[in-house]
Amino acid sequence: MKVALVHDYLREFGGAERVLMALHEMYPDAPVYTAFYDTAAMGIHAGHFKGWDIRETWLARVPLIKKLYSPLRFLASKAFADLDLSGYDLVISSSNAYFAKAVKVPNGVHICYCHTPPRAMYGYSVMGDWRRNPITRFGGTLLNHFLRVIDVKVSRENVDVFIANSKETARRIKKFYKRQSIVVHPPIDVPTKSKLKSVADRHYYLYASRLTLSKHPELAVTACNQLGLPLKVVGLGKMDTTLKEIAGPTIEMLSDVSDQELADLYAGAKALLYPSEDEDFGMVPVEAMGYGTPAIAHRSGGPIETIVEGETGLFFDELSVESLKKAIQKFQEQPFSPEKIAAHAARFNKPAFRRGISKVIREASLLSKN
Repeated sequence: MKVALVHDYLREFGGAERVLMALHEMYPDAPVYTAFYDTAAMGIHAGHFKGWDIRETWLARVPLIKKLYSPLRFLASKAFADLDLSGYDLVISSSNAYFAKAVKVPNGVHICYCHTPPRAMYGYSVMGDWRRNPITRFGGTLLNHFLRVIDVKVSRENVDVFIANSKETARRIKKFYKRQSIVVHPPIDVPTKSKLKSVADRHYYLYASRLTLSKHPELAVTACNQLGLPLKVVGLGKMDTTLKEIAGPTIEMLSDVSDQELADLYAGAKALLYPSEDEDFGMVPVEAMGYGTPAIAHRSGGPIETIVEGETGLFFDELSVESLKKAIQKFQEQPFSPEKIAAHAARFNKPAFRRGISKVIREASLLSKN
C-alpha cells in the first residue's frame, strides 16, 4: 500500500504529536502532510521529526500564519481539501481542531484518528478565555458556528472510518457527527520495572501539562501552596507568568523539559496532580502510572476510563482548590503499590496501539474491496 499521514499542524508537542510519531514508526516511508510546520515553536521537540518527509499545505505561505493560526483556521479545511492524495491507497489523518480530516482520498481509504471533535466548536473548555473579551466572544461565536457546519460536513463525507482515542471521544463523535467509531487508545511508553522507585524514594508532587485554562494548573499550585507541599510544575503556556506570581516557596517551575527529564520526574513523584477539565483521553496520567506513580485527577473525560480509583489513583469532583486539597489529603492516608500501578498502565503500551490500528486498517481495506 501507498500510505500517507496527515496531521493538523506541527507547532507544539503533546499527545497528538506522540500519536503521530507512533503512526510514523508503523509507516516510516509515509510522507506527512500538515497545515504548517513551525520548528521554532516546537523548540527542543523539533528533533523528533528530523528526517521526516513533511509536506505543508498552501497555508504555510500565508503571512503570519504561525501567529494567527487560530483565527485563520477557517482556511484550514480548504487547504487540506486541496491536497492531491489521489495516489495513495491509505491515508491516516490525525485530527483535532484544524481540519486534517477534511482531506479527500478518491482512490483509497481515509481513516481518521480523532483526538476529539474541536473543543471550542462544541462548548468544551479550551486553552484561552476567549469569551471574556466581548469582541473576541462575538467574533469567536460566529466563527465557531461557521466552522461547526464545515466540521460536520467533512466528518460525514470525507472520512471512511473514525478511530477515537477514548470512549469519551467516541461519545462525542456519535453525538456531533452521528458516526460510529472504533476506540484505540494512544500509545504510552511504558518503562521496565527496574525503573520503578519505592514509595519512600518519592519526594514531591508533579504537574505536567500545558499551562492553560482548560488544564487548571492554578488549582495544583494553589493547593500545594496552602498545604505546604513540594510541587514541580512542567509545561509551557499563557498562564506561566500568573503561576510564577502565585507560586510559593514549595513550588518549582521547570518550564519545558526533555523526554528523559520528564521520565525521571515521573519516577520520583509521590503523585501526579491532573486537574484537567473534560480531558479527551489524557496521556499524562497514564505515562505517570507507567512509572508506578498514582494520579489525582478531576473526575471527567478520559481519565475516568484509565484511572482505577483507590488502586492507581484518586478523583476529585469539583474544579476547586478545596476539592483538590481533600483528594491530596485522602491520598496521603492510603497506600498505593507502584508495581500494581505500572502493571495497569502497561495495557496502554505501543504494541497494543499498533495491534489496534492494524486491525482497523485490515477491516477497512476489506470493506473498500467489497
